[in-house]
Amino acid sequence: MTITEFGTVDVARDERFAKWCDLTADTLVPSMLRSDHEDDFRASLRVVDLGTVQVSALVYPSLVTSRPVRLIRKSDPEGLQMMLNLRGGHRMIHGGRDATSVTGEILLYDTSRPWDGWAHADPGPVQGIHLQLPRTLVPLKANRLRSLIARPLPGTEGVGALLAGYLRQIIADTHCYTPADGSRLASVAVDLLTVVCAHQLDAEAALPPETHRRALLMRVRAFIDRHLADPGLTPATVAAGCQISLRHLHRLFGEEDLTVAAWIRQRRLDRCRRELADPDSVQPISAIATRWGFSDPAHFSRVFRKTHGMSPSDYQHGARPGTGHTQPIV
Repeated sequence: MTITEFGTVDVARDERFAKWCDLTADTLVPSMLRSDHEDDFRASLRVVDLGTVQVSALVYPSLVTSRPVRLIRKSDPEGLQMMLNLRGGHRMIHGGRDATSVTGEILLYDTSRPWDGWAHADPGPVQGIHLQLPRTLVPLKANRLRSLIARPLPGTEGVGALLAGYLRQIIADTHCYTPADGSRLASVAVDLLTVVCAHQLDAEAALPPETHRRALLMRVRAFIDRHLADPGLTPATVAAGCQISLRHLHRLFGEEDLTVAAWIRQRRLDRCRRELADPDSVQPISAIATRWGFSDPAHFSRVFRKTHGMSPSDYQHGARPGTGHTQPIV
């Protein structure tokens, strides 16, 4: 897994647009670009290369893009691309459609077919997250997948929101990943994109069982994270909230390293640990524990000590300068 970051402000003003054109052609796909801001093109790109899958965060001024047949003949990765629109609007003529997407929506592109596109935001730049992968990784029939090209898909609700949140997290937490994480992160991204497409096609019954399982696991874990502060969060409430049986939930976690209850406890401890390690935090330990669902301070202290080898107080003091303690164990 490699991470690449670039900002046009790092090069001479008259070279910025040309540099951006070259960079996006190398990292995304070759296309022709035009912009009213070519004289001072201020843009940035962060690319997280997960191997077979690539996730990129882009910020750029309004521009026009075109991928004609002659460029496809010269270079075609036979890929599927997806843009999550975070700011501004996109219009695309592609695959026989003339589509417009707004903030929060998702658009799919096929690199083997020509397109013309317009990205615009006023005032300020366009912002989005771009996902790129080989079409063959998505286990749906080609003609059905093709029907979703240049068709705005919701990214703020349901499975679309789950995919959007996952991509945002990949971009935001790049410093937390190890090289070994790349293939696993890529696999989850492919599964979530597949579920989004299948949901739109009403074809979930045709998905491979493992894709269903992993997507459901992601949905369950997202539900848990949203409700960690609730001291009444239990496997039973998780199952009810995700509209599955308790037996199905336990079976789902049976292939994981932790049970449902252990996963809830671990996520709560992770949130508490982060706050305890913050040298600027002035919150009492009991308040931190309560905020993340531990209603019994003594129980929290025992569980924390068992997990991290020290009391919450010692861990917190270790994060503060001038205490004489080393940095907390992480």
